[in-house]
Formats: sequence, C-alpha cells, structure tokens
Amino acid sequence: MAALGIATSGGNWFSALALGVTLLKCLLIPTYHSTDFEVHRNWLAITHSLPVSQWYYEETSEWTLDYPPFFAWFEYALSHVAKYFDQEMLNVHNLNYASSKTLLFQRFSVIFTDILFVYAVHECCKCIDGKKAGKELTEKPKFILSVLLLWNFGLLIVDHIHFQYNGFLMGLMLLSIARLFQKRHMEGALLFAVLLHFKHIYLYVAPAYGIYLLRSYCFTANKPEPAASSLFPTLPFQAGPLPCILGSKLLGFVQCFGQSAVCHRLLSVGKAGDASIFLILTTTGHYSLFPLLFTAPELPIKILLMLLFTIYSISSLKTLFRKEKPLFNWMETFYLLGLGPLEVFCEFVFPFTSWKLKYSFLPLLLTSAYCAVGITYAWFRLYVSVLTDPPVSKTKKQ
Repeated sequence: MAALGIATSGGNWFSALALGVTLLKCLLIPTYHSTDFEVHRNWLAITHSLPVSQWYYEETSEWTLDYPPFFAWFEYALSHVAKYFDQEMLNVHNLNYASSKTLLFQRFSVIFTDILFVYAVHECCKCIDGKKAGKELTEKPKFILSVLLLWNFGLLIVDHIHFQYNGFLMGLMLLSIARLFQKRHMEGALLFAVLLHFKHIYLYVAPAYGIYLLRSYCFTANKPEPAASSLFPTLPFQAGPLPCILGSKLLGFVQCFGQSAVCHRLLSVGKAGDASIFLILTTTGHYSLFPLLFTAPELPIKILLMLLFTIYSISSLKTLFRKEKPLFNWMETFYLLGLGPLEVFCEFVFPFTSWKLKYSFLPLLLTSAYCAVGITYAWFRLYVSVLTDPPVSKTKKQ
C-alpha cells in the first residue's frame, strides 16, 4: 500500500493500478478453475501436435476447437511457450491433464495477455473529457474509469478464477473503440475485424460498427468529419460509436454481460444518468456471475471482491456527481439491497433445508430470475436515455 501511495503521488497512478491488479491476479492462481481450463489445454495440444488441416476435425476430447482461426493461431503461439513448462500438457491424449506446471503456465498466460487490456484502458482514458476533474486524484474521471476497468470484478473472477481469455479480447474491443474516438477509423475497423477472427460472439456488434463507419468515415471523405457528439448527441463526452455498440448487446445476460458492462463504464464517468444505469447493470450482472464459482473456498473471495468493487463504484460515482440528483430512486435502491438477502438464502440457508436434494436448481433459478429483472431494467433505461435525451450543442468543443 505504501508503494501504491508513492506511485500515485508521483503521477504514476495508472501504472500503480495496473501493477496492483496484476499482483491480485497472481494471488488467485491456486483457486478453482472450470472445465474451460481443460478446453484451452486441449486446444494447446491440438494446435501444437497436429497439422493445421486437422485442427478443426480432432475429436479425441469432447472439447473440440470451435473458435475462429486467429484464436487457434493464438493457442498455437502459446503452445510453443507451454512446451518449456510441461511437454505433457501438449499431448492430445492426456485428457484432463492439470499438473502444477500446467496450472502455472495457463494462469500466467491469461495474466500476460492482459497487457493488451491494460494498454487499451490507457488509450480509452486519454479520450475522456476532464472537465469534471476534481482537485483530488481519486475524484478525476480518468482515475475512476481506470479503476472500474482495470479492477473489473467480472473479468477477475471469469478470467483469473473460472478461466478464460476475456481480458485479452476486451483489450482488442476497447482499443478499437479508442481508435474511433481518436478519429483513426481505419485502425479501429481493422482491430474489430481482427477481434471477429478471434471470437465470433462479437459478430452481433458488427452492424453497429458498419453503421458508424459509414456515417462518420465513408460519407465524409471530402469534408471535415462531424464530431462524434453530433452523430450520437445523447451520450456524454463524445461517446462516438458506443450507443450503437451498446444497443446491439441486449441479449445474452451472463455470457455477454461482462463485455457490455466494460463498454458502459466508458459512459459512467460522463453523466449522472449513465452512471446510475452503469451501477444497476454492473452490480446486478456481477452478482449473476456468482453461480460460476460454486466451490466453498471461493465463496469469501467472490463476496469480498464484489463488495469492494461495488462500494468503490457507488462511492466514487456519487462523489463525481455529488452536485446532481441521487443516482438511485427508492425502487432501484430497494432492488439492489435485495441482492443481500438473496445471497444469504442461496449460500447460507438453502443448503441446510430439505429442498436441497429435490430442488437443487432453486438457487440458480432465483439468481437468474432476479438478475434478469435488473439487467433488463438497466437496458430499458439505457434505450430511453438514448432516444429521449436532448442533443448536445453542435458548437460544443470536443
């Protein structure tokens, strides 16, 4: 903590935040991992030991390679580092292989590739309007946004406990958005095209990119490009393509939540209304991820990390918008507080009831239904905001 204080006082606060969360990720290395750990180990083995022509046909394991080609080559590149840790992990027939060296390599590969995410967050923070900046570092929008992104609770538990590479992929997404902010449209389009070849789930964002690029780049070749605020006037600090991107992300609560919430954090530091939507969406969505970590040792970890992140999110955004109306109305406050009793029932009461054997699915059902209400409500408010907010003055400087 002393080192963190020295770094922040010296102006290197972003590096301190990135280093701090990296150390936390290292502490999570011994925690539970899901079947996705074996999925990616198998993909390492497939791409390392078989010719390219067989990568998508290998069926020794049930976890066949089903991501686009760039991710397959990504696994191929990782496999050439993996062989120096434990050659046996690259054997296609070693199903469910999880030696200590394999665990270390897989965990560190996620941590290392998160470098792209850290760089993308840094680039996005450059695009933030600092007019709301307070005197204290912790009140500055760039600092708040950096914490909300780098210390993203969802990415921490999904990538560094459950096990996936979402941080690396979100890095490509955020870097693409940052390039659009910076009017580097071709780079932004290229990065998004690369992202699609890594993970096809991002395809539903493609129409938003297409419409935005047509309007802000293709149709303005012989005249000055319009400011992003004039194209999408309802969002804060010249949000550019984000309304379309967010608008295309309505479906798929748990799987797509992390991606949507990360993009929405770009809005949360610009306007009180967007901050309110962000807090409802991120708090509810993060809680919806709890069933992914169902083992007892991870229970205090997920509760503590979510509490810390949620308390910081609410307190920092309340401070940022302290001169405006409260971020939540009574109904929203009541709903969010209801997550506490729900967690108590699911984790501490239900296991000791007679329903456990016959209705083992009940905690998951209650969690899914309760969170679905909050996430749907947040998206409804976002659409209303996009469609009804007054336009930003065209004379306003970016």
